[in-house]
Amino acid sequence: MNDEAEATGLVRSWRESAAAPGTVVLDGFHALKHALRFGGDVRYACTDDLAALLRLADELAPDVAPALAALAVELPGPALRALAPKPHPTGVVALAVRPGPAANLAALSRSPRPAPVVLLENPRNLGNVGAVIRLAAGFGATGVVTTGDLDPWHPNVVRGSAGLHFATAVERLTLAELPAGPLYVLDPEGADIRSVTVPDDALLAFGTERHGVSEELRGRAARLVAVPMQPGVSSFNLATSVAMGLFHWMSGRRP
Repeated sequence: MNDEAEATGLVRSWRESAAAPGTVVLDGFHALKHALRFGGDVRYACTDDLAALLRLADELAPDVAPALAALAVELPGPALRALAPKPHPTGVVALAVRPGPAANLAALSRSPRPAPVVLLENPRNLGNVGAVIRLAAGFGATGVVTTGDLDPWHPNVVRGSAGLHFATAVERLTLAELPAGPLYVLDPEGADIRSVTVPDDALLAFGTERHGVSEELRGRAARLVAVPMQPGVSSFNLATSVAMGLFHWMSGRRP
């Protein structure tokens, strides 16, 4: 797009769309790639070097290259920086519409559920939540539910997940709204997770990075389970704990 008026019009249209509820910024090629691969509703994809972007798609994600070629628009550098003041190293930024709550809740609540739901109680770190969503998508978890005031669709969370929000169901709920299923809570006082079989329909719950799970969540648990640690080590990183919990679940299933 070499015409300055066209570029200005696109920037204006982007900003109007971005202000609408339910839109999410996809920062970088991998977030855009995953949104396209998993059926995300991508409205804009902008770059300052279209040829380089299409080469990258041909190299890393040929399955989405045709859709990207039809969607992507080249903007002058200043116009792209108006959309993304600190452009991603891959030189692309996109705008998508997040799935509606009804679709996510249907996925989270389906019965029988083929894989656990990861529950993060009141998480505080955006990067941790993004990493957990990326893990959940990789392990094939049904979804990730958060409680508290952190938005699991915050742009920094989406960047941390590499856009894999679109590969699993991600919602913020209250404890009263949790989908059905046995609640397996990670807690230092629980049984060694190696002695426990985590069922496919479990809610696998993790507490805050600093304080762990609340008394309310602990009281609702079907099982308390613990990941063994060396004495003197206070805790694992949240995403690491989720990875170990999901790997343990997966290890108990037939290949």
